[in-house]
Amino acid sequence: MNVGYQIKSFLTNKNTVSIILGIVAVLVLWLGYNYRIQQQTSPTTVPYARERIPSRTQITADMISTADVPLAMIKGDIITDTSAIINKYVNVDSAIPEGSLFYVGSVVDQKDLPDAILYDYPDDWVLVNLSVNTEDTYGNKIYPENYIDIYIKATNRVDINNLTSDTEDKIMVGKLLRNVKVLAVLDANGLDVFEDSENVRTPSQILFAVPEEYHILLRKAMYLRTYEVAIIPVPTNESLKTEPGEVSISSESLKDFINDVTEFTDYDLSQDTGSLTTPSTTTPTPAQ
Repeated sequence: MNVGYQIKSFLTNKNTVSIILGIVAVLVLWLGYNYRIQQQTSPTTVPYARERIPSRTQITADMISTADVPLAMIKGDIITDTSAIINKYVNVDSAIPEGSLFYVGSVVDQKDLPDAILYDYPDDWVLVNLSVNTEDTYGNKIYPENYIDIYIKATNRVDINNLTSDTEDKIMVGKLLRNVKVLAVLDANGLDVFEDSENVRTPSQILFAVPEEYHILLRKAMYLRTYEVAIIPVPTNESLKTEPGEVSISSESLKDFINDVTEFTDYDLSQDTGSLTTPSTTTPTPAQ
């Protein structure tokens, strides 16, 4: 009983309690300090660039190595997880030097690139920019991811001053392509019309991609000299379907007409020894 009483008296003594609390506080501080020191000096595995990686480049596993670096030596918002880097892209305002660590902001998803539109179509297709205005886009109602049909209006050029009763003024209108996916709608400065902004932007270009065959056909139509041609985008309900149809030719007659009044050659400019031959300007009469 005397031992128990002495222990109880010892623990209830104010001086004893103060000493114990002081020892505990010092111990906690010492342990915390050592933990922080150890945390700062213990090596952390971080990825770094094995080679210089230019902007807009997709980062692959063979471009990355890892190294053990003390945490205290790491400055800035460093990416420490290799899986957060592989298959991502170097941002447009960045380039990753050889041996550099990877920083948040310099590595982004493809969709976050300002020019992500340039990657969002098959490799063997060609990007087309079609000049438009608010009226052409139905009061700014054509959006990215919408589907449109491409119509052609071709008018034979008639000299009003020399117009006679025998002169035929004919217009051809028809659907050339169907199910064309809109990739972007841009203003005159190349900015996304539908980007979250306080400024109202006026549409100036619709961007879409088509197979090379259709791209050449559209370019031929744009460059016709004997005819005044308008290329007209028309919205479709394909955007509402779970599986929209494939882009395709809608009118073989229009395709034949465009090909009949133009020529195509595999001319090799590297072998050029003189001037190019002027393309044919034959003038078949378009159907009304």
